Amino acid sequence: METSAHKQQQQQPEAGKIRNLPWVEKYRPQTLDDLISHQDILSTIQKFISQDRLPHLLLYGPPGTGKTSTILACAKQLYKDKEFGSMVLELNASDDRGIDIVRGPILSFASTRTIFKKGFKLVILDEADAMTQDAQNALRRVIEKFTENTRFCLICNYLSKIIPALQSRCTRFRFGPLTPELMVPRLEHVAEKEKVDISEDGMKALVTLSSGDMRRALNILQSTNMAFGKVTEETVYTCTGHPLKSDIANILDWMLNQDFTTAYRNIMELKTLKGLALHDILTEIHLFVHRVDFPSSVRIHLLTKMADIEYRLSVGTNEKIQLSSLIAAFQVTRDLIVTEA
Repeated sequence: METSAHKQQQQQPEAGKIRNLPWVEKYRPQTLDDLISHQDILSTIQKFISQDRLPHLLLYGPPGTGKTSTILACAKQLYKDKEFGSMVLELNASDDRGIDIVRGPILSFASTRTIFKKGFKLVILDEADAMTQDAQNALRRVIEKFTENTRFCLICNYLSKIIPALQSRCTRFRFGPLTPELMVPRLEHVAEKEKVDISEDGMKALVTLSSGDMRRALNILQSTNMAFGKVTEETVYTCTGHPLKSDIANILDWMLNQDFTTAYRNIMELKTLKGLALHDILTEIHLFVHRVDFPSSVRIHLLTKMADIEYRLSVGTNEKIQLSSLIAAFQVTRDLIVTEA
């Protein structure tokens, strides 16, 4: 009787732990079959594993597209829980991965053979594009020397940050952003499990704002649900601090139809009230400029001006001055349209 009560007590903290996990980790795919995207890549890797001919891998692509989940699912398939710790070495950007680590722990892990166990070890280097040039150069010799009993898997966002010598030693797979058709069923599954009240336009807003990044979509879903208890287009945009479509429509209306001072004052008030960033406003307006039927010369002028403002914002200039510049560009455009008409 005591033992069963003790077991129940042990299980409760476990359940609590799972309940308190962020949804990104709680719903992270555990097996290769759980993964929803890039079926062609997954079937290729599955073939490698089943034939016991796994090469060195280099997985690259934007964040939140399933690179780390894929290799962790592979590792779980390759090794039992008991041997996971001794057979897999996982390092990411938060670990020190300078040249000393490559020559020290990575080298000693790769060079020690496994007694009693056949098969190879696995070294996972997540966010490998953050490794220094020297560390990458040291790594290529280690990869070459210990291929017999160790496989390396490099994961990165930017392929150009990996030296060509390492790229040529690995089989490369590109993980593109996820399509809405793949994301929506998965988000619906999470919403159903967590009993989230989500509307259709809320789901659309989630997919639009995350632009193919599943991790971002789940984070927005969880934070919006916690903040508002209901996930609609408005709550999603408010939670992320992204300008609503109605806000953008108002801003454009002011810039094209009001005089400079009124437009500037109204936009500043709206920005302060809703805590909007000029960069987000600019991104939304850019999409709008493509949709509206401006004369081509006017559109070219406007896009050039907006590109300049966006560049200046990224360097870290004053938002107020750049906002003035944006309004000025639109007012000049308005005058151009009038003269052309």
